[in-house]
Amino acid sequence: MELEEEQNMSLLAKKATVPPADQVQDLLIAGRAVPGDGPPLRVVNPATGALLGRVGTSSPAQVAEAIAAGHEAERRTGWSRLPPHERARILSRAADEIERQADHLAVLQMSENGKTRKESHAQAMSAAGIFRYYAAVCECSEEAMPPARGDYYTMQVYEPVGVVAALTPWNSPLTMGAQKIAPALAAGNAVVLKAAETTSFVTLALGQCVVEAGLPEGLLSVLAGGRETAVALVEDPGIGLISFTGGTATGQSIARGAADRLVPMILELGGKSPHIVFADADLEEAARSVASGIFGGTGQSCVAGSRLFVQASVADRFRALLIEAAGAMRLGPPSDPASVIGPLSSFAHRERVESFVKAGVASGGEILFGGQRPEGEVFAEGAYFEPTIIGGLDNSAAIAQEEIFGPVLCFMTFEDEADLVGAANDSDFGLAAGIWTESYRRAWRVARALEAGTVWINTYKQLSIAAPFGGFKLSGQGREKGLQGMRAYQQMKSLYWAV
Repeated sequence: MELEEEQNMSLLAKKATVPPADQVQDLLIAGRAVPGDGPPLRVVNPATGALLGRVGTSSPAQVAEAIAAGHEAERRTGWSRLPPHERARILSRAADEIERQADHLAVLQMSENGKTRKESHAQAMSAAGIFRYYAAVCECSEEAMPPARGDYYTMQVYEPVGVVAALTPWNSPLTMGAQKIAPALAAGNAVVLKAAETTSFVTLALGQCVVEAGLPEGLLSVLAGGRETAVALVEDPGIGLISFTGGTATGQSIARGAADRLVPMILELGGKSPHIVFADADLEEAARSVASGIFGGTGQSCVAGSRLFVQASVADRFRALLIEAAGAMRLGPPSDPASVIGPLSSFAHRERVESFVKAGVASGGEILFGGQRPEGEVFAEGAYFEPTIIGGLDNSAAIAQEEIFGPVLCFMTFEDEADLVGAANDSDFGLAAGIWTESYRRAWRVARALEAGTVWINTYKQLSIAAPFGGFKLSGQGREKGLQGMRAYQQMKSLYWAV
């Protein structure tokens, strides 16, 4: 294991994406490496507690510089006026470059947020696929001619919004970054992206891949920093649209700030997704899916199935199957190919998750599985926490209502379909849900009744760049992905031609 860690760090040094500890990583402003004017951020490996490196932060003046450069690049290059197949060619080359650097990007992400190397590599390949998909969407998208109602023709055309402010989370920086950069560029915009504080290196590396693909200088900037940088970005009058993925409270704050300026927004926020198991389901398969749906990625996923509802008649049997499935998911160093679950993203986040578990127990909950830091030398220096199942509480408990963003599952039961739907919808969130049943009629009824933007039936966490994604209620507004994912970064215009 020590040899593999040394190889990982050697790879980082070879690529020179993470400079030595006495140096500071540059930002990417208008396609060029620029030192940050603000105090550097320390980035810590959550698996070992070791300092991974330091990255410069963006001053408000540098934020304004990046936005101004985006506008200038649009005017200078005519990016939005290029034939779609020419923009698509560059997006396709970006996909090739990301794919070529997938191993390197995977090691960076693993080292910054603790995802396993296998999952990180899969996400790097997914990021490449996102660019390839939007290259195709860009080239093949059509405008329209609505039916005329007089002596004229009408044309429905689309214009870019200008410069997009994109803010990505730390849990999946590769896919989240690609889901914002690719459609926004395909739509003809410039992009200024702020990386999450703990995953700046991998986000900067992703941006560099796009620049190296031949993107005209100035159309993409990647900044680093904390709240000051984010505020400067979303409040700049030069921003035409804000695309944010992250916590609900932060999303609400951004929305309040943008309201007076009527800046359009795409907000993909939190979740507390119900995972439902009916008595007629394939219980063994459902148990494996429920376990991976909450414990995969150490539970640090907005769509994690964190509220489990099991029909009471099979609750005891399913509980045993679920505990067995959870126990089979190996917790270990993210560089170990056998690890299925790695550490939490930071030590501070582990303390937050622990506080939820303690509060759940204090309010009458019972730990059915896990619930503590794992023992052993391999876990001693990292931010590890066991997959945890809590029973004995109902849906009104705080631990069943608040987003924990960690490997904690609330085990609850229900008697009939009507009670189930009411409880599943009794949440401020509405991002995703899962249903396990052999009855397609029941699956249809429940899926249509659930207040969620994505519903999985006899599967969970299957995601496609071709399918729109977003949430109901406090889980956000607007949709990413799919054909609509590019249109979200454009404004519709109607042209009337007199005849």
